[in-house]
Amino acid sequence: MARIDAFLKLGREQNVSDIHFAVGVPPMFRMHGDLLPIKFRELGDTELESYLFEIISKNQKERFKAGEDLDFSYMSEGTGRYRVNLFKKASGIGAVLRYIPTEVPTFESLNLPRVIKSFADFRQGMVLVTGATGTGKSTTLASLIHHINNTRKENIITLEDPIEFIHPSLQSQVIQREVGTHLNTFQDGLRAALREDPDIVLVGEMRDSETIAMAMLAAETGHLVFGTLHTTSATKSIDRILDALPADQREQGKIFLAQHLHAVVTQDLVRSADGKSRKAIVEILIMNNAVSNLIMSDKTFQIPNQIQTGSAVGMQLKDQALMDALMAKEVDADDAYLHSMDKKLFQKYVTDSSLIAKQ
Repeated sequence: MARIDAFLKLGREQNVSDIHFAVGVPPMFRMHGDLLPIKFRELGDTELESYLFEIISKNQKERFKAGEDLDFSYMSEGTGRYRVNLFKKASGIGAVLRYIPTEVPTFESLNLPRVIKSFADFRQGMVLVTGATGTGKSTTLASLIHHINNTRKENIITLEDPIEFIHPSLQSQVIQREVGTHLNTFQDGLRAALREDPDIVLVGEMRDSETIAMAMLAAETGHLVFGTLHTTSATKSIDRILDALPADQREQGKIFLAQHLHAVVTQDLVRSADGKSRKAIVEILIMNNAVSNLIMSDKTFQIPNQIQTGSAVGMQLKDQALMDALMAKEVDADDAYLHSMDKKLFQKYVTDSSLIAKQ
């Protein structure tokens, strides 16, 4: 058993989501959104390196020493699977390990708006799930893939970095491929996927213009593509795609989004009112003629107005969802203020007035 497993076991006993290791500080647990040190000595560079090098391969060690960051999955005996990011920083090495539940979550268990589940019913086009790192994008997508896997006979190809939830083939065939293990880049995976008779392709991260272009091609040619972006609103997601494209492809990109983008879900996690968990707060954009026209006429800044008036079909702005959760006493008022877009709407609910002064 690797020595790092002892920390992972302690983390699971306390139900933490992430475990952080860095030189010069003790290990830290992410618990209900807060980062808390455990009672342990400050880690030295040599000690931490010895812990982490026990769980990587010779090839990974060579790549890391050559200057690469590492993203991989790790199975801890008796504890479970973790997504690991190993990196170097000014004071030495560091790592973050995120726990991956063994069971793929059902959509119902996530308490997300039901309209999101309907996005799994599309047969072609693109659906984006966006948000900052650690906001549950992978979990939401896993629940949608799980739903399709249980209800339809499809060929599903996932491209992940690294593989998180394991999907056994049920009604569908699920082929999971990992960047750095089974393929070099997401672009390579998408290029190969188009020759593998897919019905559905999941792209774990659309991080560059080449991947975005390949994902668009897959959606245009009759496949359903689920993708993620590190953007914090539906409007920013659309702008991110258009800005990533070369200038001579921008008009083509606008046409693609207007015709093939079905929906954008943007997620955030906000501390619950009792402080014992976090609740997913989501912004939902569903494509319609009005949004398509705004994209084509370069007026994406007006999209929030369309989302606000589209509640009848399931659309909602992040602040709308945040206020609903606050009124239902599901989230902490101070944390709701910190995560809000229009902070004036939430000021009167703040209990710690010093937060307002900091903004």
